[in-house]
Amino acid sequence: MAEQAEDIDDIVDPPTGTGSSKHHDETPSKPKNAFAELMAPKRKASTSPQPEKRSKHDKAARWRGALVQYINNPSSFGTQVLRVTPNTVLIKDSFPKATVHLLLLPRSEKHHLLRPSEAFADPAFLAIVQQEAASAAQLAAAELERLIGSYSVSNKPRLEATDYANRPRGRDYLKEIKVGMHAHPSMDHLHVHIISRDMHSPMVKHKKHYNSFNTEFFIPLADYPLAEDDVRRDVGFQNGNLSKDFKCWRCGKDFGNKFTQLKRHLEEEFEEWRRE
Repeated sequence: MAEQAEDIDDIVDPPTGTGSSKHHDETPSKPKNAFAELMAPKRKASTSPQPEKRSKHDKAARWRGALVQYINNPSSFGTQVLRVTPNTVLIKDSFPKATVHLLLLPRSEKHHLLRPSEAFADPAFLAIVQQEAASAAQLAAAELERLIGSYSVSNKPRLEATDYANRPRGRDYLKEIKVGMHAHPSMDHLHVHIISRDMHSPMVKHKKHYNSFNTEFFIPLADYPLAEDDVRRDVGFQNGNLSKDFKCWRCGKDFGNKFTQLKRHLEEEFEEWRRE
């Protein structure tokens, strides 16, 4: 994501101060006189303001609210911001979990601090976001083709065509793009993930990173509004999704809790997938 830290637990204070060591040639201090010390005037405690140490809670709060800066000041972020419209800001995720990973940020102040199930209960707002997400998905598909299209067997005739106006369609990269929401987002501001299916990224580091995109914890935008009795609204159900065994997104192979084996397998699947 375009977040300030990949996870709350990644936010740590830098070390403060440095250790000191005594030199061997230091002059030994004189023995202390207990009576003199007792009668000596006491030093007053410093009244100068001490730098405030930020708690982990404060840092977590700043992290959760980090997306608002892209909504309010998109011009400050250069090429990380791909498109700005009156309704949304489209950005590159700073910690991409796949070959292409974008975030669509709605700008409506009425909605952008609501959870997805609440915000998308407004049909007019949902229609706007779905329309802009569809456009963003086309952009993501074009970028995916640019990045891996030359490896694809089915895309080869399109790339080799000399008649540009009548060249074959080639591989449908739009089908490789997922558009949706996390059931319980970790960021305060509403955002839509627009992500390629491959999960090929060094930023996929643990179970939550993988399962949040490859279980029902990831809810397609097209499925909103959710019915009141939809199980995907249930916190317990979704927590269970995050703790499920790893299953390959492509072949369905179950890796249990073996993350290293999954990552190795994902590398193999990626090579095959991009050659399709």
